[in-house]
Amino acid sequence: MSLQSALIGFLLSKMLPTPLSPQEIIVVQTTAVATGTMPLAAGFVGILPALGLLEEEKDGSPPIRLSWLAAIGWSFSVAFFGVFLSPPIRKQVIIKEQLAFPSGTATAQLISVLHRMPPPDTTLRRRSGYRAIDTEDSAQTASTDEPGNHQEASAEDDFDEREVVQREGWEDLLMSFLASGAMTLAAYFFPIVFAIPLFGKYLAREWLWSFTPSLSYVGQGIIMGFPTTLSMNLGMLVGWGILSPLSKYSGWAPGPVGDMSTGARGWILWVSLAIMCADSFISLLPVVYEYCIKIVAWYRPTKPGDDTETHEDLEVETADRLVPTKWVMYGLIGSICVGTILVWIVFGNDGIKPWATLIGFMMGGLLSILGVRALGETDLNPVSGLGKISQLLFAWIQPGNVVANIIAGGVAEAGAQQAGDLMQDLKTGHLIRASPRAQFYGQLIGSSLSIIVSATAYTLYQRAYTIPGPSFPAPTAYVWLSLARLLRNGRLPQNSASYMVLFAIIFGVIAGVKVMAAQRNHPYTKWIPSGVAFAIGFLNTPSFSLARLIGGIIEFMYHKRVAKSGGGADIRLIVIASGFVLGEGVISVISLVLKTYGVGVISCWGCSGGVCAGCPA
Repeated sequence: MSLQSALIGFLLSKMLPTPLSPQEIIVVQTTAVATGTMPLAAGFVGILPALGLLEEEKDGSPPIRLSWLAAIGWSFSVAFFGVFLSPPIRKQVIIKEQLAFPSGTATAQLISVLHRMPPPDTTLRRRSGYRAIDTEDSAQTASTDEPGNHQEASAEDDFDEREVVQREGWEDLLMSFLASGAMTLAAYFFPIVFAIPLFGKYLAREWLWSFTPSLSYVGQGIIMGFPTTLSMNLGMLVGWGILSPLSKYSGWAPGPVGDMSTGARGWILWVSLAIMCADSFISLLPVVYEYCIKIVAWYRPTKPGDDTETHEDLEVETADRLVPTKWVMYGLIGSICVGTILVWIVFGNDGIKPWATLIGFMMGGLLSILGVRALGETDLNPVSGLGKISQLLFAWIQPGNVVANIIAGGVAEAGAQQAGDLMQDLKTGHLIRASPRAQFYGQLIGSSLSIIVSATAYTLYQRAYTIPGPSFPAPTAYVWLSLARLLRNGRLPQNSASYMVLFAIIFGVIAGVKVMAAQRNHPYTKWIPSGVAFAIGFLNTPSFSLARLIGGIIEFMYHKRVAKSGGGADIRLIVIASGFVLGEGVISVISLVLKTYGVGVISCWGCSGGVCAGCPA
């Protein structure tokens, strides 16, 4: 999200009489990321849909669907905790430990190129999937080996890269935006466009094997990179091509394949949950170990001759550009107190006790540290695994209360999600010397704005569509609810336990190998399957994964054949992918308005036999 925000902010600033400076672009980027993070942090794609799936017989509570005002209150309760948590974490992981934060570093490199600045002084790792952007530093390095031609060639490449982005960036963004928007609008009026029975109508209807040629999914695949999308599709093949038929024909999941309670989709959900937990647990072990070692070192008595350099203040910013400690303390205390009261008002005493919400915030602070450290080293924020840890804790604190388990887990996960996403921007600001206080203001503004935007958008979508439903499956909602139910009654679908253990062991070993390979900087590390991405292939139907694989292949071939030649090709691909994602996002709002006012499909041609989910035909 940081890369796209910086790119779009740069292109928009070219329309102003005085274009924004690099530091101002970073503040714009920070505000945009804070705004975009809130729907995830506040659980609009997981927590709230899960609460809407509650059943009184199974869970002891009827479905909970928040009104617009209640959604505002819930959003406000978790909107600022991660923001006030960010300054002290920045001090530790960016200033003292100088963790890589690959996406934040890559964004700083991008901004330095676009603004013709000297490159940021860093030798840290870049984001996998994108090559390092050539800058004037590369030209100077080359000149030390072979002066003359190499220096001129590097300078020309650097100039060409900027010129391509500035000259063609708007055209690429507009064309990709229009193409994605046109396809999204066509799919609204002709549902078959996004439900192509590529493998035949029988497989599409009975086994959910269809193809959604969404350019937004393609753009997401480009941004995710080929290794991640490959892991996702390997998971899709195992989950939907092997385990789904196995569970169906063995009688373990006798219901319709897409049914989350009795069908194969609900059965393989448990296997994916085991994979995610095992992968997250193993991946976090080195982070926890290193953090414990540092804590012991901090409290160990200093001996004569010990290196005291670790106690040196490495902060490069002046006090007037930093967030005062007093603000942080008052903000944390205020956000926790106000958040606890609002959660109690929204969900009542029967939903979750105030003391449990307080523990959720404290748990969120601890998980934020682990998540941010993992993000800084690997560019992946393991919030899914961290959320499961919080659910396990609250199953012990408030046993049998499914509602409290989901809500408190969501409160804890929100802090980790928000702090992690905002830390990438703070890393970018640190490298480009943007004011941390200005970024802090941007985070507050973005989070405040997103409270209204997210709650309003969710309420409108909820009125127009069933969430979760055919158009918006929200698979993470089932993950939250299924684990909460398991922790309440301890019952698993038939024979799922043995497969959960088997896949947990397999991916625990794979995660261990991946961690060791990453520590040794082996070039093949990125090709070792990601357990989380593999599990996501189980959660989503094949139509979601296939289009992303196309994007991943485009990204791989583009960098192999085009971007390696230099120029603006590398940045250009990010611009096009951003246009794909933006186009569908904006036009989907128009589709929402059309559906709200009763404007339906034009033709259901090709949708007979239940091929197009949710189509009137």
